[in-house]
Parts: sequence; C-alpha cells; structure tokens
Amino acid sequence: MSQTGARRPGASQAPRLSLVIPAHNEEARLPHSLPQAIEFAASFAGGAEILLVDNASTDRTRAIAEAAAAAHPELRVLAEPRRGKGAAVRRGALAARGAWVFFADADLSMPIEQILRFLPPALATDVAIASREAPGARRFGEPPGRHRLGRLFNWLVQVLALPGIRDSQCGFKCFRREVAHDLFARQVEDGWAFDVEILLLARRLGYQVVEVPIDWHYRQQSRVRPLRDGWEMALALLRIRRRHRGLAQRSRAPNRQE
Repeated sequence: MSQTGARRPGASQAPRLSLVIPAHNEEARLPHSLPQAIEFAASFAGGAEILLVDNASTDRTRAIAEAAAAAHPELRVLAEPRRGKGAAVRRGALAARGAWVFFADADLSMPIEQILRFLPPALATDVAIASREAPGARRFGEPPGRHRLGRLFNWLVQVLALPGIRDSQCGFKCFRREVAHDLFARQVEDGWAFDVEILLLARRLGYQVVEVPIDWHYRQQSRVRPLRDGWEMALALLRIRRRHRGLAQRSRAPNRQE
C-alpha cells in the first residue's frame, strides 16, 4: 500500500494529503484501522497527515488515538463535542493543511490503498466521491435488504437534490484543499445527510464532482440504522433543499493542480 519516495512533512511544510477520520465510540475498530492509516500516511509520497476527530466519544476512542499520536507525529487528534458525523468531518476538513483533503470512515470499509484512485496522477478534480454503484465498483458482504433500502434512499436523493449521483452516502470523499475549506465553511447539517449538502453546494458553486468506483466491504458493526436514520435523512433532504434554493448554480473554470 506504500508509495516510493515518501517524505514526512516538517512543521512548516504542508503535506500533500490530509486524511480526516471522524470517530464516535470507535474503540473496537481503531486498533485495527488506525495502524493501517498510519502506515499509509507514513509512506505516502509528498507527505500525509491524519486528523482523527473524536466526536463526543464515551469510550476509549480518544485515549487510543492519543496514544498512537504520541508515537506517530503524522497523526493529530482533534475534538468535536457536537454530536454528528457531519460536525466531525467539518472540524477535520477545516483544520486540514494538505493539498488534498480525504475523509474516510473509521472502519476503513474501502481498502486504504484505493485512496490513490482519487489523487493525481490517477485523477485530478475538485471533488471525487467513492461510489459503490459506478461501473467497476464491487460490494462484498452487504445484506440484500440493506442494499435495497440504500437504493431507495439514493432514488430520493436524486429526485430531491443530486440527479445523476449514484452514491452520495459512501463515507470516502476527496477534495482540493481550497474546495474543502469553501464547502465545509458553508455546511450546516451535522448528521448523516451532510454528504448531500456538501455535494449540492459543490454543484451549485460550479465545482466538478466525479464518482470513483471502489471495492467496498460491509461491516457488521455499521452505525447506520437504515429505517430510523433513513427517515431522518429524508427530512434533512427537505431542509437542505430549502436552505440552499437561493444559491444559483454557476460554472467555474477548471482548476489544474497536483
């Protein structure tokens, strides 16, 4: 999973990549996933930082992360007391120093080396989102009923907010730093629907959004509760539509960066 030519950025040198990991009560997952992220970051060409955002955890999440950070300077631990994945990702994205900002679920249900699919030389765009539905994507282990519920919610997302986006909710997304700072500074939603708000804002502000097919492995301990969270997210979609209906869509000239 490593790249050659890696160098660790100094205190004054911005890294090429910022990896943001929101974490709420993840003491069971972090001992497995955090070493993978640290290994990837330590060997990443151009330098990488990890920003683990403790989102009001009541277990040992923060202690585990801080112990790892003491031994690995590429890892920073941030605290976000406001509950909600959207709040945690916003905290990390706005603190990111990397040229590219990538946020990832703490369970690493996407193999971490596939981050390279979102970055130059493989891809250079304003916003790149992982897709479990794009041609070439592969799913492993997901119960059929859960998949059908996900497809139903995506249909609603496309009707109300994001036509043509096949998978708005996969928890792996990449942004140019200046794009991330612009979008997350405007974000209001703190819950699961924050992805929809970010992507709607990106489109309305003229940023290019590209779906990237990935391999995705269903984790039994997923925190998403399809029925209850799906209903709450549907209500959030209506809020998002109302909130940003006055934001006129505009085009933007391509921005090339590596």
